[in-house]
Amino acid sequence: MLKRISALILAGATALTMAGCSSSDGGGDSSVGGGADDGKIVMGFAQVGAESGWRTANTKDIQETAKEAGIELKFSDAQQKQENQIKAIRSYIQQKVDVIAFSPVVESGWDTVLKEAQNAKIPVILTDRSVDSTDTSLYKTFLGSDFVEEGKKAGQWLVDQYKDSTDEVNIVQLEGTTGSAPANDRKSGFEEVIKADPKFKVIASQSGDFTRAKGKEVMEAFLKSNPDIDVLWAHNDDMGLGAIEAIEGAGKVPGKDIKIITADATHDGMQALADGKINFIVECNPLMGKQLMELAKKVVAGEDVPQRVVTEETTFTQEQAKEVLPNRKY
Repeated sequence: MLKRISALILAGATALTMAGCSSSDGGGDSSVGGGADDGKIVMGFAQVGAESGWRTANTKDIQETAKEAGIELKFSDAQQKQENQIKAIRSYIQQKVDVIAFSPVVESGWDTVLKEAQNAKIPVILTDRSVDSTDTSLYKTFLGSDFVEEGKKAGQWLVDQYKDSTDEVNIVQLEGTTGSAPANDRKSGFEEVIKADPKFKVIASQSGDFTRAKGKEVMEAFLKSNPDIDVLWAHNDDMGLGAIEAIEGAGKVPGKDIKIITADATHDGMQALADGKINFIVECNPLMGKQLMELAKKVVAGEDVPQRVVTEETTFTQEQAKEVLPNRKY
């Protein structure tokens, strides 16, 4: 009887010891975050929001490719608010995910939360938009477009269109969300190209927040205060589409009375281009999910990855839009 009691006490002590070990650090190897104990990579993704057709396509692609890659995705929508993204990232840190990815709402103000992720040994991947931190060790890589180059492509098309004209060209610009990388970079790239010729004049420039409704509202104001507008450069299709409504409401013909350049190449934008309401679109490809999942697997495994990965993109004229529209995925 005494031997049996001793055996039971020993078994109980062993069980308590084992329970204490397994709960001390949430399980798993903390060197690359926590994540699941079943070997499955867990990614926390903090999306900007759902402000445009581009963003919707981007979200859908990331969700689908994560599933295909066997990666568990924890997803949050920041509704275009930086504080919501920071809250989501901190939540992912607490959950000990294996990797964090996010598209920053704006460029500034990320060092503190990125340092928290670094201290937790959770690698971070920037997607679509970058940050202006001088400490590039705070993230592993940035996957996305070259927004400066997109602005340059828009500017070069305009320069080519008016190369034989000596008349002044009055341009209005619908900028993206104030402080965001695409807004800053598309503006600077565009202006860098057109500044060599003094006939190009940006007579008004204001944020349309990347939304169709705001694009329409700001364009209506532009039209009231600037009756002689020759060109609109909109930083995305949705703002351009909103502006088309305002232009038509003012009794003008979009694409003729006012030439329109946009960025993204979403299905609705491409349709407007094919219909002649937009004149030129610079592509910004939202389908980066596959590349993101490949990068995530590498950084979780501790492999080296390039600090900058640029997505492949092109431009579209009216005829090119008509050709590719039937098979356009977004």
